[in-house]
Amino acid sequence: MTELEKLRAGLEFCFTDPEVDALKLTAVKLCQKLNVTDVTDYETREKIIRELFGSAGQNPVVLPVFNCDNGKNIHVGDNFLANYNVTILDIVSVTIGNNVMIAPHTLITTIGHPLSPAKRRKSIGVTAPVSIGDDVWIGANVTILPGVTIGNNVVIAAGAVVTKNVPDNSLFGGVPAKFIKTIPNDVE
Repeated sequence: MTELEKLRAGLEFCFTDPEVDALKLTAVKLCQKLNVTDVTDYETREKIIRELFGSAGQNPVVLPVFNCDNGKNIHVGDNFLANYNVTILDIVSVTIGNNVMIAPHTLITTIGHPLSPAKRRKSIGVTAPVSIGDDVWIGANVTILPGVTIGNNVVIAAGAVVTKNVPDNSLFGGVPAKFIKTIPNDVE
């Protein structure tokens, strides 16, 4: 198998492989284009977002500086907002629902590296997808790690590191993020 085939099969892969790296370089170029486009030029910015992402619903807003690994693995619903300095390392799928707001300096990552130093020296990556439901607010400086699923009507408090799945209708915070309280869903 090629490294790209290994990546797509969910296996360990070499992230410095030229085919894998080409995905990142394409995304980097589109992110640069998005980041230098006037923030009041909504039409052009939306066009670039749609070119960069795998799919986007109505009213996607991504403010500078935005970075991602692939772009095509990002799928967002309606009324998506990524505020300043958001990074999504989408080497595999990141699915985000409707009415999701991501505050500044947030990192969503689908890639990690082995504990083995021998494998790290070989530039090995391991992946797991991330899924975020509808009506989610992710506070500033949050980190969401590979394999996490966040339910609907969730608030992730500023500074949290999300290492485990988060159920619907809940507020999570801390390092690592833990349940704080249930929050009502007033849109059902």
